[in-house]
Amino acid sequence: MISVIVPAYNEGERVGKSLKEILNYLNSLENRCEVIVVDDGSSDRTAKIAEEILTETGKVKTRVIRYEQNRGKGYAVRTGMLAAEGDIAVFTDTDLSTPISELPKIVDPIENGECDLTFGSRALDRSLIGVHQTWRREQGGRVFNLIVRVATGLLFWDTQCGFKALRLSVCRPIIEASLIDRFGFDVELLYVAYLAGLRLKEIPVHWDHYEGSKVNVLRDSYRMFNEVLHIRKQAKKGVYAVGIKSAQEIAKSELIRPNIDLSADETKFGEQDSFIHSASKS
Repeated sequence: MISVIVPAYNEGERVGKSLKEILNYLNSLENRCEVIVVDDGSSDRTAKIAEEILTETGKVKTRVIRYEQNRGKGYAVRTGMLAAEGDIAVFTDTDLSTPISELPKIVDPIENGECDLTFGSRALDRSLIGVHQTWRREQGGRVFNLIVRVATGLLFWDTQCGFKALRLSVCRPIIEASLIDRFGFDVELLYVAYLAGLRLKEIPVHWDHYEGSKVNVLRDSYRMFNEVLHIRKQAKKGVYAVGIKSAQEIAKSELIRPNIDLSADETKFGEQDSFIHSASKS
């Protein structure tokens, strides 16, 4: 089963249209699928609209999870993934800036046993970007990803694209160990998976910018920078050790992975042998 998680905060104006597109696409697949909408404490009718749309869903299983306090996108995604029943969990932004039809790009490598975690990238092939962000936002994103590369050793060009897929069996301990509730959660997820030696792949996808982003360039760039530093400190303290150990043991039991070292020291910040498969930057 494929579980699609849609985190939503005050998305009443577009959640209905997006859910219809997601359901239409998933109903065309042979796979069993479910859709989980996580309303992150919205003050509008996001949850109500989602519930109305999800009354007729064809063969797709659906549910809406709602809580009162706004906790952040990371918290919403984590809540949805931990509630998912599928073998593979995908999360996508409500605006479908990456079309749901791009799903096979990130799901197939996991289904084929090649990867544990895959994620869409706007940076690997910029010809796939239809509508660009403002110059200021694009430059801010590039600077942030450079900071992430330097601070964590992750060899990726776009950690923030909101289109990711995970093999839940092996990634669940990583999700459970995660602490970041807001926009820095993507970096934490990838970094801890990297420390665990899981197989990661960055994949170019179609992407369009839509107005209505909840990200404030100045405020959230500063916040995300602090979150990256916090992630490094937490790793150094061994906060993620239990999750990393569990993920490694599950990976070992599922597949033959001779270069996963179950005694790996997570404080080496990227010196472990990892199954990192990143497409060449165009």
